Amino acid sequence: MRFAMPSLFAKSDHSQDAEPSLFGASDFGNQFGLLPREKIELMIRRKMILGLEKIEERQFQPASLDLRLGARAYRVRASFLPGMGRKVSDQLQDLQTDVISLEGKGAILERGCVYVIPLLEHLNLLESFSAVANPKSSTGRLDIFTRLITDNSEVFDRVARAYEGPLYAEVSPRSFSVRVRKGSKLNQIRFRRLHSQQLERTDFGVDERELRTRHEKIPLVDGDLELRRNGLVLRVGLSAETPGNVVGYRAQKYTDILDIDEVGAYNLSDYWEPVRARLDRRLILDPDVFYILASRERLHIPSDLAAEMVPIDPAMGEFRVHYAGFFDPGFGAAPDNRPSARAVLEVRSYEVPFILEDGQVIGRLVFEKMAEPPQVLYGESDTSNYQGQGLKLSKHFRA
Repeated sequence: MRFAMPSLFAKSDHSQDAEPSLFGASDFGNQFGLLPREKIELMIRRKMILGLEKIEERQFQPASLDLRLGARAYRVRASFLPGMGRKVSDQLQDLQTDVISLEGKGAILERGCVYVIPLLEHLNLLESFSAVANPKSSTGRLDIFTRLITDNSEVFDRVARAYEGPLYAEVSPRSFSVRVRKGSKLNQIRFRRLHSQQLERTDFGVDERELRTRHEKIPLVDGDLELRRNGLVLRVGLSAETPGNVVGYRAQKYTDILDIDEVGAYNLSDYWEPVRARLDRRLILDPDVFYILASRERLHIPSDLAAEMVPIDPAMGEFRVHYAGFFDPGFGAAPDNRPSARAVLEVRSYEVPFILEDGQVIGRLVFEKMAEPPQVLYGESDTSNYQGQGLKLSKHFRA
């Protein structure tokens, strides 16, 4: 069930007459790590997260907050980062080629174009708080390249400690043109609370020794635990284990527009071609074609951990995996404590065809400690669209 807290979602006021921020690090107790939903709600009450419009109940995930598109999209000539001492809004004045209203029925973001969209959420973080962003799972499965930008930043998807200011999404649909509107949610943000020894760290992953100990008590993965660089190794599954021997999907090149807010509204066959298992258990990736595949392993994320998929090594092959979304606490949990959900992989080859083989290493899952377990885990709410998943397209498609 969800916990309704109407008083939490009051409209924020950015004017000079607004109530001053009343918060302190002591309000968050003595726990450090990724913040669960309950602490994100506290951040909102303490005005560390500000909404230009009322923050909605459905934005909350067990360990993250969905971010909403604002009222305008700026089409730009190319992707950019503002750099230290510079604001995104100033860069937009030089780079924008068109301003598009997202009010009402919204607007179409064309495939292959780049847009920068101010978000409805702003931040006012304490010195010991930072944040990291990622595309939502559904966004990645539609091959919508989405990254977070902040003022004064030299990297994407990272929010510096004590950041105060607006948030922007860079959005570039790669396979399908999509319709979005003000309030559409394409990416999400996680918040970290750091103690004094962590303030300059960039790596927060759980080490291999602890992962092995946890796996012995409650399995993190079905089968043997294979670790590399403090991460769980994931391998692609290309053997025939599904009805019709389907091991993946290939995006069609010429399709109708997809509305990002329509769930279960589209026929799979109008946008995707099934990829069937071959006797040699191989798949040749065509250059610049988008594929949905799945890991061979089934996973389980414990209630006090969260996870993120990261590359094994950029030099391993001529392909990339569009890592979309985070893995929330409770993902893949089953009543018998056995791992139940595969990781869905969004794969694109580079300039040349590339052969993937069944069981080939394709990424690693890095675990990170929660400050405390969320009260509602993934799979226990009506926004958990991918619990227990196998090979699965985004929620927009009918099976």
